[in-house]
Amino acid sequence: MTITALDRDALPEPGFLIGGKMTKTTSDVVFPHHYPATGELTYEVPLAGPAEVDAAVKAARQAFPAWKAMPGNERRQLMFKYGAAIRERAEELRRLIIAENGVTYVGAMFSVPWVAELFEYNAGFADKIGGLLVPTFPGPALDYTLDEPYGVVAVIVPWNGPFVSYGQTLAPALAAGNTIVIKPPELAPYTCLRLAQIAEEVGFPPGVINVIPGGPVGGDALVSHPGIDKIFFTGSGATARKIQAAAAPNLTPAGYELGGKSARLVFADADLDSAALNSAMGAVANSGQACIAGTRVIVEESVYDEVIERMKAVIGHVTVGDPQDPNIAMGPVISQGAVDRITGFIDRALGANRGQLVTGGRRLGGELARGYFMPPTIFANFGNHDEVSEQEIFGPVVSVLKFKTEEEAVAMANDSVYGLAAWVETKDATRAHSVAAQLDAGTVWINGFYDLPVGAPFGGVKQSGFGRQGGIYAIQEFTRPKNVWLSLAKERLSPF
Repeated sequence: MTITALDRDALPEPGFLIGGKMTKTTSDVVFPHHYPATGELTYEVPLAGPAEVDAAVKAARQAFPAWKAMPGNERRQLMFKYGAAIRERAEELRRLIIAENGVTYVGAMFSVPWVAELFEYNAGFADKIGGLLVPTFPGPALDYTLDEPYGVVAVIVPWNGPFVSYGQTLAPALAAGNTIVIKPPELAPYTCLRLAQIAEEVGFPPGVINVIPGGPVGGDALVSHPGIDKIFFTGSGATARKIQAAAAPNLTPAGYELGGKSARLVFADADLDSAALNSAMGAVANSGQACIAGTRVIVEESVYDEVIERMKAVIGHVTVGDPQDPNIAMGPVISQGAVDRITGFIDRALGANRGQLVTGGRRLGGELARGYFMPPTIFANFGNHDEVSEQEIFGPVVSVLKFKTEEEAVAMANDSVYGLAAWVETKDATRAHSVAAQLDAGTVWINGFYDLPVGAPFGGVKQSGFGRQGGIYAIQEFTRPKNVWLSLAKERLSPF
């Protein structure tokens, strides 16, 4: 299979967008970004250091008063215009999504209209953010609340889906009246920058969105900066703990959307073809690099072997290869480092002298050897606390376990430090709702895959984080109430 050459000229030259101006000078280092499908260098990406972070925060702070004061209907119209511009640039953005992290053509084309809709949906909140009238007693008074933006919000997005994360986080934050400093990851630096440029092209004031690609140095400078009023981070729990520590001296509030080891419960009465397809997709979709990926498939014992065979058949029809080809179902993982990490998990599972490898396991060679291609991999007959079943691999690896009773299935699903997502496959509506209510997860899908309306809340419990994206819950994430009390008493009341 021939891999289509990357059109390097289609990429925006990386740098920092601060206060409406592009700059490439860095106080940190540069990072060589490689196209995951071929390993070829795209650009040397300048990474933000303390100087760039400070400049970006100051630009956002300067832009905040006017952005907050902008009438809600004007902010609404600007966000509608932004959504339309994203749709109009679908082909350009698709190329950037693929180039930065190897997402497939189909995945990229799905992402563009969804992000456009996020801005259009949240635009509807921009002129409706108000407050509540609070009952007062015993004396006459008027008490009401004002839902106000935090101010400058630091947004850190993940390399596996920076384009989508940009929309999920910035759309509600901007609708609420906040200004933004966003740090794209060094592994995927292009789409956030281009989206911010498009925002300014359609009329967003300079400084409302500032983009500073960076690594650990820039990230630490950003979350510890005293000029940041709120942090929203999407990524790993290990990094979130470091952010908590760095933000502690300033008591900066934060929201976290973190990792998962999501369980898919397959009951014997499920549509097994559909369940097997959905289960296999936990390894295939985005090459398994998804925090919500259902990488623990927990199957009722009576149909366990049958489901595994059906999953294996699904995997056998999956085409792995050129992410620019519309017919390809699965592309590469992000980097050589990811290949090494995933291979380490697989090797340790193979050396454990228990369980079995059903399919996959080894890095793909031949014409795919230059890229970072791993096959969809299925392990069976491991325990719930074996490493391959317990830890987030963040690659195309699924572990299939078995259960005997509904109670055991729920207990196994909940026996994890994570709680981001879960799935239930059954034709029994009563069981579906009963099990969903018992699962420790921020989102539960029943007989489905990754469908998520833009108005639905998304976020985790336990070590999958806290805070929510989606719908009114996201607006609440980026606003805080101010209480106003006015005396209506004709005479001044005094306890003295």
